[in-house]
Amino acid sequence: MKKIISVLTAVLLMAAVFAGGKKESNPGVLKVGATPEPHAEMLKLVVDDLAAQGITLEIIEFTDYVTPNEALESGQIDANFFQHLPYMDTFNSEKGYHLVNAGGIHIEPMALYSKKVSSLDALKNATIAIPNDPTNEGRALLLLQSAGLITLNADAGITATPVDITDNPMNIKFRELEAATLPRVLADVDAAVINGNYAIPAGLTAQVDGLYVEGADSPYVNVVAVKDGRAQDASIVALVKALQSQEIADFIAERYPNGEVVKVF
Repeated sequence: MKKIISVLTAVLLMAAVFAGGKKESNPGVLKVGATPEPHAEMLKLVVDDLAAQGITLEIIEFTDYVTPNEALESGQIDANFFQHLPYMDTFNSEKGYHLVNAGGIHIEPMALYSKKVSSLDALKNATIAIPNDPTNEGRALLLLQSAGLITLNADAGITATPVDITDNPMNIKFRELEAATLPRVLADVDAAVINGNYAIPAGLTAQVDGLYVEGADSPYVNVVAVKDGRAQDASIVALVKALQSQEIADFIAERYPNGEVVKVF
């Protein structure tokens, strides 16, 4: 049985940041921020493995995509595990942060969900909710383009927004909302494009419930992120190795048999 670990809340953590608290140096403790599922669940599985190497893993749970990067850049945590590479790269560019990839773990295929219609053809004049952060909004619109619902300006790329739509034959309207809120508003719109780590806790299975699902060859690999210069720290290397283990591969296969999470190692 896995040992019980202490899960600190993001609220308490950020309170320490704004209070000017300085992180106490303790090479035996590794503080990792993560969104609840599947990231924190995976981290819980490797607590004992890291403890055997003299590393005490502390998991700090976040429910958004911004504060875990703020906490990492400010030095309040040692790593985070929640984001894909394009999001991290965009965050660095926009905020002037210095986050790097310490290792890729999995892909969470994004999907288009609906509680009101059962086919793409039924989305004429529909309102579709999409994430409002730059990278995931672009990812959502690329998904809708792949589904044949819209056409985007060829130069828009992964940071596309609704203004980059050049053809909208079904007259779809868009609601741009925070990614974490999308499962809660699904019943209020005709459809929503939802990230895997928010769809899974809401009981949504991409391959079962999705009207259209991102392919497994997606470039949006979820990574362990650290500050530049720390990727080769012994504790970070040990963390990545533990997350790329057969134990995690088995967990993914058993917990997400319908392809909600796809390992990349």
